[in-house]
Amino acid sequence: MTSVLISGASVAGPVLAFWLRRAGVEVTVVERAPAVRGGGYPIDLRGVAVDVVERMGLLERVEAARTGTRHLTFVSERGRTIAAFDPATLLGEQTIRAVELPRGDLTAVLWEATRDDVEYVFDDCVVGLDDRPDGVHVAFRDGAPRVFDLVIGADGLHSGVRALTFGPEAPFRRDLDACYAAFTVPETFGLEREAVMMNVPGRSATLYAVRDQAPTAILSFSGPTPTVDHRDTEGQRRLVEHVFGGIGWRVPELLVRMRTAEDFYFDTVSQIRMPSWTRGRVGLVGDAAYAPSFRSGQGTSIATVGAYVLAAEIAARPDDAAAALPAYEARMRDFVTRNQELATSGARVVSPATPLQLHTRNALFRLAPLLTRFGVKGGGGDIAGAATDLALPPAPRAVAA
Repeated sequence: MTSVLISGASVAGPVLAFWLRRAGVEVTVVERAPAVRGGGYPIDLRGVAVDVVERMGLLERVEAARTGTRHLTFVSERGRTIAAFDPATLLGEQTIRAVELPRGDLTAVLWEATRDDVEYVFDDCVVGLDDRPDGVHVAFRDGAPRVFDLVIGADGLHSGVRALTFGPEAPFRRDLDACYAAFTVPETFGLEREAVMMNVPGRSATLYAVRDQAPTAILSFSGPTPTVDHRDTEGQRRLVEHVFGGIGWRVPELLVRMRTAEDFYFDTVSQIRMPSWTRGRVGLVGDAAYAPSFRSGQGTSIATVGAYVLAAEIAARPDDAAAALPAYEARMRDFVTRNQELATSGARVVSPATPLQLHTRNALFRLAPLLTRFGVKGGGGDIAGAATDLALPPAPRAVAA
């Protein structure tokens, strides 16, 4: 095996490219966007994902980009404080390694670590795949056709490589009956290194302020998945305005800001669940294979770990892709499943669907300091357990001649 094409230059793609190059493989990364994407809301690396970043020699740079979030405050629609937590305590991170940082900072670190010895092709995408005996013949939207030994889709929830290889998205997408919009807003709220969340039944509004960056607003709502095209930005804005109309706290101002936000992003809260992530010499990694949804809090972590494991299995079997890809899947399957299941408990915290669920959550939050004094642990231990539930294989390296 000498050449691998990776579709997607977010997190899983560059991590995979880094380790494949270390194993002596020629790597090309194709990305639909015109450049590495910056911005985005804060993401987390936990448990074995932090171990992967450390093995890459990038942990110091990643930790330097920490958001330093000091507390997460839950407020009522009138702005009254219900409870405030140290995020690490709420998420059960006291006993594991964890780093929260802006998504754009992580992608920048990964880009800088790979750009000198990985071929990046921006503003293009894969439009055809033909797995033949001599390799995978790839057609690009703009570039000339090429042949690769392996093709890996690291191109997200709406993966083009997955569609070309496995068919339409619908059979693999598990909608969690919720949607969200995210966008940056000017710093006019007096927040610094903190997050504030307001809930009414089935809807939540969050302001996330990290370091010296503009705060991120996240508007999430539950209910049957609407039929809005993921490319119809105007229709998405109107839907969010309709759902959040008449709600108090900071929501009216956020809706005004949403109208002019250049980085507005909308999507369903969904998971990808597939019986297999590989077919022939084409495979999937990260959200393309097993998106857990942001409610799990583990999407970036399992994408990072999955890319590392995939590279390790390929490096261990450089002449047998037919065995390397299934071996990656076998090693990752239980870890992925356990992390995907976190989305259920996450929904109860970030978006209680009914007045009773919201009242119950708020009552538990108010009791949390007392329960802690008596040694009662919160549900964050589920995240810590899932984040560490995998033994990493040895680091990929070039096979001696």
